[in-house]
Amino acid sequence: MKDLNENSIVGSVVADDYRTSNVFIKYGIDFCCQGNRSVADACKAENLNTNEVIDALKQQLENPSAGATADYESWPLDFLAQHIVQKHHKYVTEKIPVIKGLLEKIVQVHGAKHPELKQIATLFDISAGEFTMHMKKEELMLFPFIRKMVITKETNGELPVAHFGTVENPVRMMMQDHDGEGERFREIAALSNNYMPPADACNTYTTTYKSLKEFEEDLHLHIHLENNILFPKAIALEKEFSKNK
Repeated sequence: MKDLNENSIVGSVVADDYRTSNVFIKYGIDFCCQGNRSVADACKAENLNTNEVIDALKQQLENPSAGATADYESWPLDFLAQHIVQKHHKYVTEKIPVIKGLLEKIVQVHGAKHPELKQIATLFDISAGEFTMHMKKEELMLFPFIRKMVITKETNGELPVAHFGTVENPVRMMMQDHDGEGERFREIAALSNNYMPPADACNTYTTTYKSLKEFEEDLHLHIHLENNILFPKAIALEKEFSKNK
């Protein structure tokens, strides 16, 4: 990893080694939607000791039991985009109806005593609809153009003008969507006491919270791969074509 210090950008730190995400999660630092901040700025926003967080990051990287992670940073852009679709889009699509069904059940059984469940169900329902549309826009508009840029560079061709102008336009839209999803899941986490089921929770209640937590964890990686790796590299690649004209 590059020299880790207070000026290191949070998203870049995680892009270099995803194991560091565990530290940022522990300290409540958003590394996906707000990954463009320096470690110092992120710590200041959360009233954290910057040196303590940096030490924790270094310990995580030096821990041999932490294991290695995929080197997403080195993956070709078209391969990364396809990976996001096949793994993360597929996961979201499969899990949405499962979690919605679980939430419906526990709202019916426990909703009177735990009114926050209805709020959680409403937030998840909104998130499910918004993110489903978001993924379709990526699959039909942005990702095909990224693949086209990669192929054009490999074949020394001329990049056709996209109907959306510069790739920065859809990227900006996608990142705004990510911000919305990040905020919704912060609300869900707060309402669920960070996915901690109450003492009177049944097995379905516990399973629902576990499923929501796993969904959020996948969302963090999903958004990180796009915001901190795929999108910046796509913008940089498009600028290469402009320089070569």
